[in-house]
Amino acid sequence: MNIDTAKIAKALIHDHMVSPGLLNMVEMAFRVYDPCNSCATHSLPGQMPAKAVIRNADGSVYDTVTKNL
Repeated sequence: MNIDTAKIAKALIHDHMVSPGLLNMVEMAFRVYDPCNSCATHSLPGQMPAKAVIRNADGSVYDTVTKNL
């Protein structure tokens, strides 16, 4: 699950540009494994919190984007 999510994030994120729509696409990688997991992690009123950490090639943090945290 972690490997596929990372692969999708790396394929979709270009020039450190992250949008809410992109986070939704990355979230889909998680939902493939078990739809019940994604439902169980929803917080009231039905929003799923997400956090994306964008890193430079050297591993240092470039930016952090959050959704519904």
